[in-house]
Amino acid sequence: MDKERLTEAYAILPMEFTENHELPFFDECDLHDLIDAGEDVFKRKVMMTKETYHAWQMMQKIAQREGVSLLIVSAFRSYTYQAKIIANKLAKGLSLNEILKVSALPGFSEHHTGRALDLTTDDEKQVLTQAFENTKAFQWLTQNAHKFNFYLSYSRNNSYGFIYEPWHWCYKS
Repeated sequence: MDKERLTEAYAILPMEFTENHELPFFDECDLHDLIDAGEDVFKRKVMMTKETYHAWQMMQKIAQREGVSLLIVSAFRSYTYQAKIIANKLAKGLSLNEILKVSALPGFSEHHTGRALDLTTDDEKQVLTQAFENTKAFQWLTQNAHKFNFYLSYSRNNSYGFIYEPWHWCYKS
């Protein structure tokens, strides 16, 4: 689905926003390219590409051997799921500008590719917070994730205008 039809379909923002936004557009991966990767920390089904899954399994296994727990909070998200995230936040009274600092519009989330993972560790009390950078898991990821082709997508002061997301890692083949 192209940007114009996606914006029309979800009617979240005018087309001008998507044309002027810094984020790249991500096609939703074919559902046939996704495999079942078990459950996330909330017991929801996790899907990701086969290549991502194999790299994730190896990375998680090596981390565990080194005394580091890595757990998935979120993986593949469809355009529809991403639109629901935005709609729920709008319904709670958040402004679109506030939402767009922490959530991408449908079509602009790496999660659509089936290669992005939001991670946590077993000693974190709350997930998806910047406090993740203070964990042993984050320190391990910064030193080792690249060996498995995972990279931190949204560093501090990133060019996309997103908040710093130390938990968001994407597999790049």
